[in-house]
This record gives sequence, structure tokens and C-alpha cells, in this order.
Amino acid sequence: MGEPGRRPPTGTPPASPTRWLAGRLALVTGASRGIGAATAAAVAAAGAHAVLAARDRQALDRVAGRIKDTGGQATPVPADVGDEAAVGRLFAEVTGIGQLGALVCAAGVLTPAPFAETTSATWAETLGVNLTGTFLCCRAAFTAMVPAGDGRIVNFGSLSGIYATEKFAGLAAYNVSKYGVIGLTEAIAVEGKEHGISAICLSPGAVDTEMLRRANPALRPGLTPDDVAELIVALLDSPLAPVSGANIPLFSNA
Repeated sequence: MGEPGRRPPTGTPPASPTRWLAGRLALVTGASRGIGAATAAAVAAAGAHAVLAARDRQALDRVAGRIKDTGGQATPVPADVGDEAAVGRLFAEVTGIGQLGALVCAAGVLTPAPFAETTSATWAETLGVNLTGTFLCCRAAFTAMVPAGDGRIVNFGSLSGIYATEKFAGLAAYNVSKYGVIGLTEAIAVEGKEHGISAICLSPGAVDTEMLRRANPALRPGLTPDDVAELIVALLDSPLAPVSGANIPLFSNA
């Protein structure tokens, strides 16, 4: 044992803590493109076995293939998170792979429409994927994580779902769905505490994605999907319990 306060000999690398994600199973929804695809690649690069879920089978396979080509572990599972039966099948696949450690709910849809022209079908689809889909995945993940006494969940709100931030016309259904995700995350954090399950919400502003271009083609993105993915990995690899239930707004100066 070295003397108290003495530095290690020159050339001896400092001890580095093991990453929380390393060797764990992480499920990422919306993983066929955008933030979800970047997050799946990032958690795999951090040593996790990434399970990729999305509706677009071909796009999902391409993302999984790129992860495998770089030496990562990836299992694509096509699924519609707004379909309760499909979510049940998705989590049956996850259980067959191993113990779920982390869930990142990045699946989302956005269909711009003036409020007076927002159809019931658009409203139902938007809340069905963005809010109910997040609920279904979080509930299934929560149930899977309880026996292990450990688990971490990251949900996606939006600056559009935060009180007193600037809103854009035509996004009533989307905004409401994201308000709901923030509240859902707070509820999960309360009940997860006794089971060692933490949940946080990220609320990005302008990220360079296809969804942003649909929402407001004139808006200049200040973040990339990789920026957000790196933050998610940093959060998952950090002690989350003290901030469980928090909503983290991601502003940009761009």
C-alpha cells in the first residue's frame, strides 16, 4: 500500500471506475433513426448489449448492422410501441436475452396541423406513440427491473412540453404528449425509489432530425443526435438516484 497522499509512480494509469452500462442490457425505442439510432450506437459503444426497437424493420437492421460492424452488440426487434400487444412481444424478446438494465424511450411522432384542423386520428396517433407508448414501455421495463432492485429509465419530453417556453403553431397534440411524458417520469421516479429504479426526462430543443424539419423547417438546429446520445450515456453511467424524476431541458444558443 502506498503512503498516504503519495501519487502513483510515473507511468501508472489512474484507476478508472467500471462504466455502469458495461455488460448490461439496454433497450432503445425509436432506434431506426435520429436520436434513437445515435443512442443505440452510443450505449453499445459504452459496452451495453443494445436492443433496438422501431417500426421500420429495414432501417432498424441497418442501424444494428453498423453497431455490429464496429464490434458492438445489437439485437433489432421490430415493434410499434403504441400497440400494447407488440410491446408485450418486445419485452418477451428482451427477457429472453437477459436482465434489462436500462430503457431509453426515444420513439416519437409529430404531425403538424393547425389546432382547428387537428383530427381525432392525428391526436390519437400522437398521444398513442409519444405518451401511451412511453407508458407501456416504462411499465414493462419497471416490472422487469423490480426483481433485480436496479434499473434506469430515460424518457424524452421536449422544450415544447415545458411551461413558459416558446411554442410553435400546429403542434398542439405533440406539445400535450410531451407535457404528459414529463409527468409520467416524475410518477415513475416516486414509485421506483424503493426498488432502486431511477427515471429522468430529457427535453431537447432544436435537434438536427427529420422530426425538427417537419415541425419547423426554418428553425436552425443547435444540437445533433450524437450530442444528445453522448449526454444519455453520461447520465446512465452516473449515479441517477439523486436526480430521479428530474426533467432536463436542453437549450441551444444556435
